[in-house]
Amino acid sequence: MMIKRLIPGGGWLVLAAALASGPLLIAQSASLNAHELAQRVDRRYNQLHSLKAGFTENYEGLGMHRTESGTMLMMKPGRMKWEYSQPAGKLFVLDGKFAWFYSKGDPQVQRVPSRQLDDLRSPLRFLLGHTQLEKELDRLTMSSAANGRFTLSGAPHGEQNRVARLTLTVTADGAITGIEIEEADGALTRFTFTGEVPNAAIPAEVFRFTPPAGVPVVDAMPPV
Repeated sequence: MMIKRLIPGGGWLVLAAALASGPLLIAQSASLNAHELAQRVDRRYNQLHSLKAGFTENYEGLGMHRTESGTMLMMKPGRMKWEYSQPAGKLFVLDGKFAWFYSKGDPQVQRVPSRQLDDLRSPLRFLLGHTQLEKELDRLTMSSAANGRFTLSGAPHGEQNRVARLTLTVTADGAITGIEIEEADGALTRFTFTGEVPNAAIPAEVFRFTPPAGVPVVDAMPPV
């Protein structure tokens, strides 16, 4: 807890109230279980119509290791944009009908119908849906994590052949700060989120993708 300044005259009352709330927050966290924490996550995200956050994506598998980062935008219904600053010029856009994949300098744009999409970023759409984590994740468990946070972990329902485990790192009030996806082949992808802005003002045209001039569009499955 950090108090930047005290308000003259009433500052000590503010400080006393903040200190008094500490034991309450600790008690609330101590009484948490997987069911209650999952419900807090559901309540937090199901009421949103849009979301903006910075992300860092780490991938380890198949003898490779890569780290990428950028900004993630989401909007109901079913729209998403991952704009990468590292590597610069990489884009993943989901406009509700198609998913578009493009990196600056690529000889083509890849397009996939959203209903056929098989991409680890796609399931994150549940953050702005009508999710029920206890139905999305089988054998849901909760553990304590660093900095007063918690993890919720389980096997994604119906994805057992591809994803062995999905783990969310969340705050006590249900904000997701990280997602870890362990695939059946042992590959591990970690997303870390910062600067979450609930119900951010995002123009709908942000999710419209126009291929660069002279770059052909190819209907294909997304790259690994």
